[in-house]
Amino acid sequence: MSGHGPLSGVKIVEIQGLGPTPFAAMWLADMGADVVRIERPNLKPLIPQKVDVLNRGRGFVGLDLKSEGDRNVARDLINGADMLIEGMRPGVMERLGLGPDDFPDNPKLVYGRMTGWGQSGPLAQSAGHDINYIAITGALHAIGGAHPVPPLNLIGDFGGGAMYLVSGMLAALHAAGVTGKGQVVDAAITDGTAHLMAMIYSMYGSEIWVDEREANLLDGGAPFYTTYQCACGGHMSVGALEAKFYAEFVDRVGLSGADLPAQMDVAGWPTLRDAFAAKFLEKSRDAWAALLDGTDACCAPVLSLAEAASHPHNQARGSFTRIAEVTQPAAAPQLSGTPGSARAGDEREPQPVADVLARWGVR
Repeated sequence: MSGHGPLSGVKIVEIQGLGPTPFAAMWLADMGADVVRIERPNLKPLIPQKVDVLNRGRGFVGLDLKSEGDRNVARDLINGADMLIEGMRPGVMERLGLGPDDFPDNPKLVYGRMTGWGQSGPLAQSAGHDINYIAITGALHAIGGAHPVPPLNLIGDFGGGAMYLVSGMLAALHAAGVTGKGQVVDAAITDGTAHLMAMIYSMYGSEIWVDEREANLLDGGAPFYTTYQCACGGHMSVGALEAKFYAEFVDRVGLSGADLPAQMDVAGWPTLRDAFAAKFLEKSRDAWAALLDGTDACCAPVLSLAEAASHPHNQARGSFTRIAEVTQPAAAPQLSGTPGSARAGDEREPQPVADVLARWGVR
């Protein structure tokens, strides 16, 4: 089920998994790759959903990898693929005879491995979830107020996990095209999350970031980079970092003539916060949005999941789409020449394996 994006013609086997594994496969399918998921027959989903958006753009074959016969079929599929995605604990695929060294007939195979802790290290065999992985990188400690707050599972599973797996696999695919040799991509959520923290560690190492929550420019500590409640109970986001944008913000909210502390006077931040908080309580969120949208005040309304798809900018960009009566994010990023697309998927019935093998020219 190949699409028309930049990865059209690339064949990928996905071993069924959770979170970052299907998200990575979804992204690759959005970009046109022909992705086939190997799923255990009669598998019941961990979280039953009307439509599983992460499974869009591709179908699956029902194979029990504990069965020797089904493992042989899986080998045929993998031998015909350009890339493989798996998220098992280290060593599981090797014990099944489906590890990276088990495909000498497919020397260009890019073998993508998605785990929380990585293929090595003292925690490699331990169970864990997103919140645990980001906890040891410094990221979780830096987010929140009195207590660390998990940022959904965006930084770990999807940002530090799936997207690093995807970028590593595409880099390895390029290398395989040049050298004729595939390689293993060991994508650990801990590694990716630490990498995402590069700018924060840079500021911390330069002694312009305090190792505390809500005490810095980008963590809600600065009164000009945070959110404020409005008269209706909704919130506005403020991100007026640069001096010229800050000046416009102060002017547009009606405080330019007030006796305010200097923007970067940290001792004066509580006074600024109180002044801004009182101002935003004078109008509703939508009234503030109407006043500030499209300006250089760097403000935007905080929209709910139900509201986001209807925002005029998101509509103009086509940021969301609707498939199978479910509103969901569209393919991203947007490419000018070979754009990807969010395609229907989440099939309930497995594809015949013979059809996939024939399509891939394996048999």
